[in-house]
Amino acid sequence: MDNQEPKHQRRPRYKGTHPKAYKDKYKELQPEKYADTVEKVMQKGSTPAGMHRSICVNEILDFLAIKPGQIGLDATLGFGGHTKAMLQCLEGQGHLYATDVDAIELPRTQKRLEDNGYGPEILTIRHLNFSQIDEIARESGPLDFVLADLGVSSMQIDNPERGFSFKFEGPLDLRLNPEKGISAAKRLKTISLDELEGMFVENADEPNAAAIATAIIAKRNKGIDLATTTQLQETIKEALKNIPGSNSKEAMKKTCQRCFQALRIDINDEYEVLYEFLEKLPDVLAPGGRVAILSFHSGEDRLVKKSFQRFFREGIYREVAPGPLRPSAEECHANGRARSAKLRWAIKA
Repeated sequence: MDNQEPKHQRRPRYKGTHPKAYKDKYKELQPEKYADTVEKVMQKGSTPAGMHRSICVNEILDFLAIKPGQIGLDATLGFGGHTKAMLQCLEGQGHLYATDVDAIELPRTQKRLEDNGYGPEILTIRHLNFSQIDEIARESGPLDFVLADLGVSSMQIDNPERGFSFKFEGPLDLRLNPEKGISAAKRLKTISLDELEGMFVENADEPNAAAIATAIIAKRNKGIDLATTTQLQETIKEALKNIPGSNSKEAMKKTCQRCFQALRIDINDEYEVLYEFLEKLPDVLAPGGRVAILSFHSGEDRLVKKSFQRFFREGIYREVAPGPLRPSAEECHANGRARSAKLRWAIKA
């Protein structure tokens, strides 16, 4: 990006205002010790902090129709819930590859899966962006099935030190891989007013993009840095205080969600890497190979839809989803984070 600062050394560990460390603050992070707490959180339709509940697992497995002996890829490893379900379908035969860009969560997930008996004989995990799917294919050969879950994992959202959520005080970072690129805080130091407004519109369909962008740049012009999640949230609130209907609790929550989403997409070049992934997909799939992609906002879904339909018209995919599959009402009730999910699929000719 034109205004992006050069790569820099990894920032020091954030020392925020939390009275307790992340691992101590949430009882849910120790489910074996606080099983009752975890159960109560889940009964409310929430995800316990530090955990992740995979979405549309049954729908994904039904479509992929994985058979023992096949070769597949989980392009977005995350917490490993989808990965584990696909490994169970392989029944110890074949191989599953998995990639993830998050250097913090990847080793934790790898250990979790190894502890469940899924070692290198059946599972290969690589620290790669899923746009590098061609690198996996050079090792694996043609893939029989591919899954990409484009959502941010609950472990990332719920960790204050990652800065993904305005619900927690933390550094305004938002990088999926904290070892690369620049933080959202640094991005806001250099971005122009027009570009910032455009970011909020393009990446999140934010109706109050102009007012919010103006408030952020005004703070910067006064020498005030937005270094934490709370500082950005307060600036958004200030921008909306005189806009009728925009400063109610629910409206404010949705606006903050959209703004943080827009920044995250920008910082991680999410549209660019998704486009690259979609362009490479046909070359790595075996004939009859199946791909399922789970998206969580309209921008992602549009990219997936257009790519699938274009390759279908060109005869590269023999069949594509006629429309997005949505999680069941039961799943949405049990897991509120499933409500925005859309699942699309394609089968290579």
